[in-house]
Amino acid sequence: MSEFTVILQSVAEGRAQLSTDLLPLVYEELRRVAQGKMARERPGQTLQPTALVHEAWLRLAGNENPTWENRHHFFAAAAEAMRRILIERARRRQVLAKGGYAIREEELDSCILVTVPDDELLAISEALEELNAVDPEAALLVKLKYFSGLSMPECAEATGKPLRTLERTWTFARAWLRKALEK
Repeated sequence: MSEFTVILQSVAEGRAQLSTDLLPLVYEELRRVAQGKMARERPGQTLQPTALVHEAWLRLAGNENPTWENRHHFFAAAAEAMRRILIERARRRQVLAKGGYAIREEELDSCILVTVPDDELLAISEALEELNAVDPEAALLVKLKYFSGLSMPECAEATGKPLRTLERTWTFARAWLRKALEK
């Protein structure tokens, strides 16, 4: 049994602390994912690579009784948390662009910037929910690649699936999403 799984079991049983025991194991990997995502963003960003990781960690650690079964389950939850953060931010920017919120307030996550237009990001999120109903594994792969920035080998490691299987799933997911977004 891996150290990761042992810590998850200890946290579930109340013998270990999530922040002190699990965070050191996953922080660098989550930060590397964020750095990879930022490498694809436009130059001149003020975004720190840790901003998205920290917000996602706060959401993950905020759960009083985390029930992650293994590494794959944890990173799937992290990918979902990152996706939701980006979607919520896109919705807030969309409201602001349409004249909402008469008083501008400084937001904690104001440094999280995404180059994808808000309308497109929201459309992707809706299409992803539809894909999840059709093929949950394909939807998970999209979340891991698109929102977490994992490479295909990293997705294979995180999910425990063969790389070739994930490549076929990725081909299907991209085609399905492209068709859904064209509607």
